[in-house]
Amino acid sequence: MSDDAQYEHVYTAEHEAHSHPQSHYVRIWAILLGLLCVSVIGPMFRHPLLTLVTAFGIAIVKAYMVAKNFMHIDMARRYVTYLVMTMLVFMLLFFAGTAPDVMKPEGTNWEKPSWMQANAAAEQPEAMPEHE
Repeated sequence: MSDDAQYEHVYTAEHEAHSHPQSHYVRIWAILLGLLCVSVIGPMFRHPLLTLVTAFGIAIVKAYMVAKNFMHIDMARRYVTYLVMTMLVFMLLFFAGTAPDVMKPEGTNWEKPSWMQANAAAEQPEAMPEHE
Protein backbone atom coordinates (compact mmCIF):
# COMPACT_ATOMS: atom_id res chain seq x y z
CA MET A 1 0.00 0.00 0.00
CA SER A 2 1.47 3.38 -0.96
CA ASP A 3 1.79 6.21 1.53
CA ASP A 4 -0.95 8.22 -0.18
CA ALA A 5 -3.42 5.35 -0.12
CA GLN A 6 -2.61 4.65 3.52
CA TYR A 7 -3.09 8.33 4.41
CA GLU A 8 -6.43 8.46 2.58
CA HIS A 9 -7.60 5.31 4.39
CA VAL A 10 -6.65 6.71 7.82
CA TYR A 11 -8.16 10.08 7.01
CA THR A 12 -11.48 8.69 5.83
CA ALA A 13 -11.72 6.24 8.72
CA GLU A 14 -11.00 9.03 11.22
CA HIS A 15 -13.35 11.38 9.40
CA GLU A 16 -16.19 8.86 9.42
CA ALA A 17 -15.65 8.16 13.11
CA HIS A 18 -15.93 11.87 13.97
CA SER A 19 -18.47 13.00 11.39
CA HIS A 20 -21.73 14.40 12.64
CA PRO A 21 -25.18 14.26 11.07
CA GLN A 22 -26.55 17.39 9.43
CA SER A 23 -28.89 17.98 12.37
CA HIS A 24 -25.88 18.36 14.70
CA TYR A 25 -24.67 21.40 12.78
CA VAL A 26 -28.14 22.89 12.60
CA ARG A 27 -28.51 22.47 16.38
CA ILE A 28 -25.14 24.17 17.00
CA TRP A 29 -26.14 26.98 14.62
CA ALA A 30 -29.43 27.46 16.50
CA ILE A 31 -27.58 27.62 19.84
CA LEU A 32 -25.14 30.18 18.40
CA LEU A 33 -28.05 32.24 17.08
CA GLY A 34 -29.72 32.16 20.50
CA LEU A 35 -26.51 33.25 22.19
CA LEU A 36 -26.20 36.08 19.67
CA CYS A 37 -29.67 37.29 20.62
CA VAL A 38 -28.78 37.17 24.32
CA SER A 39 -25.54 39.10 23.72
CA VAL A 40 -27.45 41.80 21.80
CA ILE A 41 -30.30 42.08 24.33
CA GLY A 42 -28.08 41.95 27.44
CA PRO A 43 -26.57 45.46 27.18
CA MET A 44 -30.03 46.97 26.74
CA PHE A 45 -30.60 46.52 30.50
CA ARG A 46 -27.72 48.98 31.18
CA HIS A 47 -26.31 46.98 34.08
CA PRO A 48 -22.47 46.94 33.89
CA LEU A 49 -22.00 43.38 35.13
CA LEU A 50 -24.73 42.01 32.89
CA THR A 51 -23.19 43.82 29.92
CA LEU A 52 -19.76 42.33 30.62
CA VAL A 53 -21.14 38.83 31.03
CA THR A 54 -23.24 39.00 27.90
CA ALA A 55 -20.51 40.63 25.84
CA PHE A 56 -17.42 38.68 26.84
CA GLY A 57 -18.77 35.55 28.51
CA ILE A 58 -21.04 34.63 25.64
CA ALA A 59 -18.34 35.54 23.10
CA ILE A 60 -15.98 33.06 24.75
CA VAL A 61 -18.64 30.34 24.73
CA LYS A 62 -19.47 31.01 21.06
CA ALA A 63 -15.79 30.98 20.07
CA TYR A 64 -15.32 27.64 21.85
CA MET A 65 -18.37 26.14 20.15
CA VAL A 66 -17.23 27.29 16.70
CA ALA A 67 -13.67 26.01 17.24
CA LYS A 68 -14.88 22.65 18.52
CA ASN A 69 -17.79 21.96 16.20
CA PHE A 70 -17.01 23.73 12.93
CA MET A 71 -13.21 23.97 12.96
CA HIS A 72 -12.87 20.51 14.57
CA ILE A 73 -10.01 21.66 16.77
CA ASP A 74 -10.64 18.71 19.08
CA MET A 75 -9.50 16.41 16.25
CA ALA A 76 -6.26 18.33 15.62
CA ARG A 77 -2.92 17.21 16.91
CA ARG A 78 -2.09 18.01 20.51
CA TYR A 79 0.40 20.78 19.68
CA VAL A 80 -2.29 22.76 17.83
CA THR A 81 -4.30 22.94 21.04
CA TYR A 82 -1.19 24.10 22.91
CA LEU A 83 -0.57 26.79 20.29
CA VAL A 84 -4.14 28.07 20.56
CA MET A 85 -3.98 28.11 24.37
CA THR A 86 -0.62 29.93 24.27
CA MET A 87 -2.10 32.55 21.94
CA LEU A 88 -5.03 33.08 24.30
CA VAL A 89 -2.69 33.49 27.28
CA PHE A 90 -0.61 36.08 25.39
CA MET A 91 -3.79 37.92 24.38
CA LEU A 92 -4.97 38.06 28.00
CA LEU A 93 -1.52 39.24 29.14
CA PHE A 94 -1.58 41.99 26.52
CA PHE A 95 -5.02 43.10 27.67
CA ALA A 96 -4.01 43.01 31.35
CA GLY A 97 -0.89 45.06 30.58
CA THR A 98 -2.60 47.75 28.52
CA ALA A 99 -6.04 48.00 30.13
CA PRO A 100 -5.01 50.09 33.16
CA ASP A 101 -3.58 52.81 30.91
CA VAL A 102 -6.25 52.72 28.25
CA MET A 103 -9.15 52.83 30.69
CA LYS A 104 -7.91 55.96 32.48
CA PRO A 105 -9.64 59.19 31.49
CA GLU A 106 -6.29 61.03 31.33
CA GLY A 107 -2.59 60.32 31.48
CA THR A 108 0.89 61.64 30.84
CA ASN A 109 1.27 62.99 27.27
CA TRP A 110 -2.19 61.95 26.14
CA GLU A 111 -5.80 62.95 26.57
CA LYS A 112 -9.07 61.26 25.91
CA PRO A 113 -10.38 62.00 22.40
CA SER A 114 -13.19 64.53 22.13
CA TRP A 115 -15.65 61.98 20.73
CA MET A 116 -15.21 59.85 23.86
CA GLN A 117 -15.84 62.87 26.06
CA ALA A 118 -18.98 63.65 24.06
CA ASN A 119 -20.20 60.08 24.57
CA ALA A 120 -19.58 60.31 28.31
CA ALA A 121 -21.47 63.62 28.46
CA ALA A 122 -24.39 62.16 26.50
CA GLU A 123 -24.70 59.26 28.93
CA GLN A 124 -25.07 61.62 31.92
CA PRO A 125 -28.76 62.08 32.75
CA GLU A 126 -29.80 65.69 32.51
CA ALA A 127 -31.97 67.31 35.13
CA MET A 128 -35.58 67.52 34.03
CA PRO A 129 -36.87 71.12 33.95
CA GLU A 130 -39.71 71.71 36.33
CA HIS A 131 -42.99 72.93 34.92
CA GLU A 132 -44.73 75.74 36.71
